[in-house]
Amino acid sequence: MNGIMICALLGVFAGSDQVAHRFEFTTTEDLKAVSVAGEFNNWNKDANPMTKAAGTKNWSATVNLSPGSYQYKFVLNGERWVTDPKAFRNVDDGNGNTNSLLLIVPEDYTKYPAKIGDGLITPSAVTHIQEVPNLNFDQGKLTVTLTARTGDVQSLQVDLGGKLIPMRKIGSNDLRETYRATLPWDRKSNLNYFFVLTDGSKTSYFGPKGLSSTNKTPFSLDAMKFKPFEVPSWVEGTVFYQIFPDRFDNGSKENDPKNLTKWVDKPTYDNRYGGDVAGVNRRTEYLKAIGVNGVYFNPVMFAPSNHRYDPSDFYRVDPEFGTNAEFIKMTHELDRQGIRVVLDQIFDHVGVTFPPFADVLRFQEKSRFKDWFFITGYPVEVKPNPNYVGWWGTEWMPKINLANKDAYNYLMESVDFWMAQAKLSGWRLDVANEPPQWFWQDFRKRVKGHNPNAWIVGEVWYDANPWLKGDQWDASMNYPFRDVVIQYVAKGSTKPTQFVNNLMRVYGLYAPQVSRNQLNLISSHDTPRFLHEAGNDRKLQALGAVVQFTWPGAPSVYYGEEIGMEGAQDPDNRRAMRWDMVGPKNELLSLYSKLIAVRKGASVLHNGEPVIFNQFDNENVATYGRVSGQDLAVVVINRSSKQFKGAVQLGAANKNRVLVDVLTGKTFTADSQGRLTVTLEPVSALVGLNNSNTHLSLVRDAEKAASRALSRKESMP
Repeated sequence: MNGIMICALLGVFAGSDQVAHRFEFTTTEDLKAVSVAGEFNNWNKDANPMTKAAGTKNWSATVNLSPGSYQYKFVLNGERWVTDPKAFRNVDDGNGNTNSLLLIVPEDYTKYPAKIGDGLITPSAVTHIQEVPNLNFDQGKLTVTLTARTGDVQSLQVDLGGKLIPMRKIGSNDLRETYRATLPWDRKSNLNYFFVLTDGSKTSYFGPKGLSSTNKTPFSLDAMKFKPFEVPSWVEGTVFYQIFPDRFDNGSKENDPKNLTKWVDKPTYDNRYGGDVAGVNRRTEYLKAIGVNGVYFNPVMFAPSNHRYDPSDFYRVDPEFGTNAEFIKMTHELDRQGIRVVLDQIFDHVGVTFPPFADVLRFQEKSRFKDWFFITGYPVEVKPNPNYVGWWGTEWMPKINLANKDAYNYLMESVDFWMAQAKLSGWRLDVANEPPQWFWQDFRKRVKGHNPNAWIVGEVWYDANPWLKGDQWDASMNYPFRDVVIQYVAKGSTKPTQFVNNLMRVYGLYAPQVSRNQLNLISSHDTPRFLHEAGNDRKLQALGAVVQFTWPGAPSVYYGEEIGMEGAQDPDNRRAMRWDMVGPKNELLSLYSKLIAVRKGASVLHNGEPVIFNQFDNENVATYGRVSGQDLAVVVINRSSKQFKGAVQLGAANKNRVLVDVLTGKTFTADSQGRLTVTLEPVSALVGLNNSNTHLSLVRDAEKAASRALSRKESMP
């Protein structure tokens, strides 16, 4: 009996859609404590402690879980994280770690086999919810999404007033496949539709009353009540550059911190390099030269640490970075030069030097700020295992009680303060899965009240759907996308077919406009740099960049990534910017400059829908495309060490299509059957766009951008 069935049979249903799953861990060690942490509890090692059976070394905990897949680990003595020896499967999380995978399946998965053509369809897997992303209006089109069990249904269609519209598969996982169809709708009249599922000789219908062999009751869509989820359109055409403030450039000695670290020294968790506003101002011409049109700043507010994720003051820029006036002026100047600013902020926790918390430390129970925090006992002291709730149990980062009116107002009014003075185009929200959703609903109203086109992007490392319904964020940091690129490009652990299917699975998690708004990264301040993950192979990083710049979503370049900076886990990934690597011999910089120009200039890469073509698993060559009206982009990735020659099946609709590779200027022509024959050198890529005057001009623009970037020689601070 396989792992999936075991979960289903051992689980006792706790309500209509949850299983009381029993985690078990057996060890030969004498342990004081064991807990289980995973995606189901935001990786909180303290949320689900396990109990040891008397007289044994067997630990267990029962957690109520909805059907789905969950990554998890056991935590030994509060500090050592280990995988489950009995796990269904272990998976690479794309961040240099391995997690165990748990699948919780509905009860009827044990009653119905997943077999195409047998006429049996598993009822619980068939779902359609009339909200984003399952029901969505975007680019003048209505899309509806339906899920079914993986490998269970032959064909799916939508019945729209008697007209059958086919659905196409856009993603799959161990439990379910996702299908989507586009329906014509003028948003003036109500719409009625239901789903038709065919398997073998049996046809079933799915509507608001569930799966039936006879009932065709339709879903109804009220045109007067329907409100589409609209996101800022400017994000699609933006290439972001992520700046870790202390490490970008030290432009002024006047605000240098004490014990300043030499720019070339190895980073530690505590040292400081003196990056500041003056440094950003000095390097603005560099940012313009490589072509980025958005900057995402890690926190700049006053804080005791070099990363500033432990703020002391939400209304004051850290003096080591600059003054409020200098920062505000910088944001306006960047915006004037066509570079939007997105600011990172923390609304979950503070530092121990935050004045209200310092007041608690001083006055204890008598402090008027004691209810701003989650205090579990007195006297309050800053020490390990504190008697207050800290982020991940950390004593240096006490969590703030957002339900407290005064604390809530302090934070919300700080948003007003900065949006009224600085030129901010958006907010990046740190550990955004931890504050309650009602807070983000209020936050969205606050931000959009200042600027309806402001962008809100939350940090969450997995499926962010709960926050992307149209009432909270506009996008999330697309770590699932990074995982897919790491696995195929950097590590070579998946085949091309798996790679493109995984890309489509991640794309299908969200409404299309949300996927186009995602912050697509392959490195960040919280991960090893992509080059490190790729074994310091610059050609592999180049392939990763090609995927990043051609897939739906806004590319985010982590400072120094474009010049080939190395770096393992934090703090090594936060080395000071290597300005000495900027110069005419840096081929990676040339490629990034080309990709930035292409990404900004080709509208099909802004708003085109992704499509997948035939894959070449034996040759380790992956293909996909983007389509928008008559515009087509074709991407071919040769990850192998051998030259590749093959025919990409673009389809009859693209017969005789002529494409220009915007990276090389070469042209390729599809034959009368829509087959595009390409030749690629080892570890290289092709990005083909319509052979139009616009795209030929884009080739020239890309070459100029590369030349402009390589002509610079930046000096070290």
